[in-house]
Amino acid sequence: MKAIVITQPGAPEVLQIAERPTPAIAAGEVLIKVVAAGINRPDVFQRKGNYPPPAGAPADIPGLEIAGTIVKVGADVIRWKIGDKVCALVSGGGYAEYCNVPAGQCLPVPDNLSFIEAASLPETFFTVWSNVFDRGQLKPGETLLVHGGTSGIGVAAIQMAKAMGSIVYVTAGTDEKCHFCLELGADKAINYKKENFADVLSNVNVVLDMIGGDYTASNLKVLAEEGKLVLINTMKGKDVNIDLSIVMRKRLNITGSMLRARDEAFKTAIAQNLEQHIWPLLSSEKIKPVIHAVFPSAKAADAHRLMENGEHIGKIVLNFKV
Repeated sequence: MKAIVITQPGAPEVLQIAERPTPAIAAGEVLIKVVAAGINRPDVFQRKGNYPPPAGAPADIPGLEIAGTIVKVGADVIRWKIGDKVCALVSGGGYAEYCNVPAGQCLPVPDNLSFIEAASLPETFFTVWSNVFDRGQLKPGETLLVHGGTSGIGVAAIQMAKAMGSIVYVTAGTDEKCHFCLELGADKAINYKKENFADVLSNVNVVLDMIGGDYTASNLKVLAEEGKLVLINTMKGKDVNIDLSIVMRKRLNITGSMLRARDEAFKTAIAQNLEQHIWPLLSSEKIKPVIHAVFPSAKAADAHRLMENGEHIGKIVLNFKV
C-alpha cells in the first residue's frame, strides 16, 4: 500500500509517499480502506520527533483519525462486516491507504456525512467527550471556556457543549475567528490579542485548555468555586507558577489527560458514549463538521504547513481517493 511516511524528524517536507506492507489484523480488529484522514496537531509533533507513538503503532506513519470502508474483519468482531462505512480513532498509521483498528474504536459514518466530513470527527470528538464531559463533568446550564475556539478541538467543543445545554465562552486570535465562533454557537468570544480573558470572565465551571504556560494562572482566576481546569496540551509551556491558595480557597480541580496511549477499553467506552449522545445530533445536523481545507494525500506536507501557521478554522483533511 501507499503511505505518507516521516522520512526523518523535521519540517513538513519530510513527509513523503512510500510503499509499506498492508497491515495485518488481529482478533478484534478490522482493516479499513482509507478514503480520508484528519490532520491533528499531534501529527505535527510526531513529524518533528517530539511525540513518539505508543507501542504497536507505526513509528513513521502519522494519523490518528480515518474514515473509509471495512475490507477485512478479524475474529471475535461481531458488529462490523465487510463493506461497512466507518470512521475510527487510531493510535497511528492513519496516513495510509489501509489501516487496522480495534473494532470498538469504529463508529458508523452518518448517512448525511461524506467520508471527508467523517474523517474530521474522531480525534477531536473523542478528546472533547473524554475531557469536557467525563473528566470535567460539565453539566447543562454550566459554563465552559475553550481556548483556541476555531481549532478542531474548539469547534467540536463549542457544538457539543451547546448541544448538551451548556454556556460556552471561547478565546481566538482574530475578530474573524471570534465572529465564526459566535456563529457556531458560542455565547461569548474574546480576541486574546485585544483583551485578557481573565479581565472579562468569571465563575466559569470548566476550562478546556491546550495552551498551558502563562494561561494557567488566569484559568484559575476565572474558575468558579469547585471549578475544573482540564489540560490537553501545553503549547505555551509545561512549567508554570501558580498561587496554590486559589486552588484551596475555591476548591478547584486541576486535571488533564493524553488520549493516544489509553487502552482499547477506554476508547471503546468513549465511542459508545459518542454514538449514544452525539451521533444523533450529527444525523439531525444540530452538530456539523467544520472543514477548512482538503488536500490530496500527496500534498500532506502542505496540509501540515497550514496546520502550523494557525490560520485555519476547523479541520484539515487528507483525501486518499484522488
